[in-house]
Amino acid sequence: MSALLEGVGALLDPTIGLCLLIGVLLGTLVGAIPGVTATMAVALAAGFTLTLEPLQGLAVLLAIYVAAQFGDRVPAILINTPGTPASIATTFDGYPLAKQGRAGVALTSSALVSAFGSVAGILILVFAAQPLAGIALQFGPAEMFALVVFGLTMMVGVSGGKVAKGLVAGVVGLLLGTVGRDPITGDQRFTLGLPELSSGIPFIAAIVGLFGIAEVFNQIVCARRGARPALITQLGSWWPSRSERRELRRPAAIGAGVGAVVGVIPAAGGDIAGVIAWDQARRASKHPEKFGKGSLEGLAAPDTASTATMGGSVTTTLALGVPGDSVMAVMLGSMIIWGLQPGPSLFVNSPDLVFSLATIMLVATAVTLGLSLLRLQGVVKLLALPQRYLWAVIITFCMVGTFAVQNNPFDVALMLVFGVLGLGMRRFGFPAGPMVLGLILGPLAESNLRRALLIDGASGILSSPIALALLALSVLAVAGPRLRAAARSRRRRTERDRDPVAG
Repeated sequence: MSALLEGVGALLDPTIGLCLLIGVLLGTLVGAIPGVTATMAVALAAGFTLTLEPLQGLAVLLAIYVAAQFGDRVPAILINTPGTPASIATTFDGYPLAKQGRAGVALTSSALVSAFGSVAGILILVFAAQPLAGIALQFGPAEMFALVVFGLTMMVGVSGGKVAKGLVAGVVGLLLGTVGRDPITGDQRFTLGLPELSSGIPFIAAIVGLFGIAEVFNQIVCARRGARPALITQLGSWWPSRSERRELRRPAAIGAGVGAVVGVIPAAGGDIAGVIAWDQARRASKHPEKFGKGSLEGLAAPDTASTATMGGSVTTTLALGVPGDSVMAVMLGSMIIWGLQPGPSLFVNSPDLVFSLATIMLVATAVTLGLSLLRLQGVVKLLALPQRYLWAVIITFCMVGTFAVQNNPFDVALMLVFGVLGLGMRRFGFPAGPMVLGLILGPLAESNLRRALLIDGASGILSSPIALALLALSVLAVAGPRLRAAARSRRRRTERDRDPVAG
């Protein structure tokens, strides 16, 4: 109880309220502008918030994280373009609803179920973080190494079906993570004689380049490929009727359950949860034929699931020190710079922090819901701005934010290099997520593996049931999709051999 009071009381500082409001406004705008992801916005803001106190900085970053999950529904519904990857499944039924003249109902319904999912995720954070941390206290170097491997392979395993390319990207990220000083001996490695790399590759420069600059470069390259989708201008009725609100209950409950499970899995985000929840809601619906054609159920399930993952993602990051998704990977880097080391020890040294973060997310959800229920004509008009102006603003802020971290022009140059690398990865279908996780988890995996080998040798890993179980799950996460595909192919061949006429 004392930790709860201390955690909530720490937020009475008016400067934290101001930071939270700024984060909400930025997150709403970021989500509403296609191509500007929450990961990029948090990475960009991280450069400016490092000069603030930890709670002030976390208020900005978490508010952006929460608000972007609401704002990204606007372009998904109005122009069939996901504002962030988490709203991919929103386009399945959101845009068809808008074309039916029900854009207002779709936007309001999305805001309501998103708020419900966010609160459900916050409850997971409050009640599950400490028990999960208690289990994690039993983890030694061997178990932590296996957990980090599991977190990395989970991201590779859900890389949009591109398992091989995800593995390549993850391996490159791991190799990049070896740049800098040896975690045991302190010797410099692969720094090319550059003192700027002695502490490793600057994470903010890498993340802004891979997500922000690469996205802008990609949009510039694709600018001449057809016209943008037409903007929906007829919003229709704004508030859902009683029957429509009843229609939202079951898919919202399904979405909250899916989001809760997916959220605590390391590196699985709202985009995965949204697609899974949409499919599960369709299976449970009395009218599955309406899904994909303008169903409120098909809108409610993924929007609830994607916001419900936030609480689980924060829980995994705080309790285990493993990023729950790409946004939390950025925040993990910021927390380490602030001197907050996520993991079991965090709940011993700062038990009130969990309640502070939960309260920040709850207030951000309430404020964002209020904004989302307004007729945000200004936000809608932003979608029609010429893209070249958005590109110039984004690149400028990326450069300023990256430079502000260490006041070093080398970081800006490195950011542009990663931007070109990210563009190449996008053009050739390599996901950037595994590389980011490899970059941040690689040093953690290496240091724990070497400590485990120094303490007990290889037997320390092989004799740990937890480590063996996590490593086995890691193998299944990578090999599972290929094995299932091979099994389906064998079944089809068998069926054709049994019935050559049908084949």
